Amino acid sequence: MNTVDRYLIRYFVPVFFVGILLFITLLQLIDLFSNLWKYLSYDALFKDIALVAFYYIPKCISYSLPISLLFAIAYVLGYLYANHELTVFFSSGISLKRLTIPFLVIGLILSLGSFYFEDNFVIPSMRQKKEISRILLKNQKSGNESDVIVKSDSGKLIYSVDYYNDIDKTLNGIIIVERDSNGRYLRNINARRAIWNGSSWEMDSAVAYFWRNGILIYEVYTTKGEFHENPDTFRRNAIDVEELKAVDASAFIIDLKSSGLPYAAALADYYRRFAFSATPFVVILLSISVGGRFSKNILLMSLLTGLLSSVIYYVFQMITMMLAKLGYLSPLIGAWSPVVVFIIIGAILITGART
Repeated sequence: MNTVDRYLIRYFVPVFFVGILLFITLLQLIDLFSNLWKYLSYDALFKDIALVAFYYIPKCISYSLPISLLFAIAYVLGYLYANHELTVFFSSGISLKRLTIPFLVIGLILSLGSFYFEDNFVIPSMRQKKEISRILLKNQKSGNESDVIVKSDSGKLIYSVDYYNDIDKTLNGIIIVERDSNGRYLRNINARRAIWNGSSWEMDSAVAYFWRNGILIYEVYTTKGEFHENPDTFRRNAIDVEELKAVDASAFIIDLKSSGLPYAAALADYYRRFAFSATPFVVILLSISVGGRFSKNILLMSLLTGLLSSVIYYVFQMITMMLAKLGYLSPLIGAWSPVVVFIIIGAILITGART
């Protein structure tokens, strides 16, 4: 690291941390005031509200990091340009690409680190925040599900359940259809109720129906330990991929596929986690391209540029993710297209930046 790199970083670091604190405070206030009347309605204690805010800090850092980077770099480059220091650098033969190398390196490091931070700090803390918020707002999340259809064993087994009780681990009004590897009907088992014994489902008042020589036969079903579908399979809608670590989310999606359940939305959220970690590098490209364009009102213009660019980026990402979850885009394209598009935009803008 030479003198120029240290000079730029010396300007950058204080502005970056001020930006982080500013945007964290803003996000905390938005979350607080959006729920304040609910907290007051349920007589929530101040310490509990403060605990919710504490667990929200890692997520705020995750959201604030890209905006703060864009704001800080745009401000520093704008400040140097307004004081004609960029002109001195360029006149000395130092190009914009060379001048901004330390920022790009910082972007790469933060992009790699943000995935680890998200997986190990943001996700556990958000799980705690949501759990405490549900308790304070009397909005407990239930794993109970009604009208559940589950495919298992590559479609050989189809479960139709009127109601799944997650507390008792029971299935009520259950029909199990068995098919062969070619999809041909073998039999179906109807039971009033099924209870999970820890390893398999025990049927209550079960009857098996099947065809034999063109005649529909039915008999009392007494076999035990034949069906081993995990109870969590019947409460998939209650699981949020964003609350799972990357390894657990991957296993969850594989489980959805094997069960024949819709998995496009979960897969899109899974890919988005990787794509979002590249955001620091993307916004640094954008900030480099716009940073030297302000010679007046640098602080205000840098702040507005950071907020406007971030809003456009997040709205674009929200739209592509929605399209991916609805099936109009593949999950991979829905998650990564904002990153690719904004990298291209940043590269184009850099070609027209002041040098």
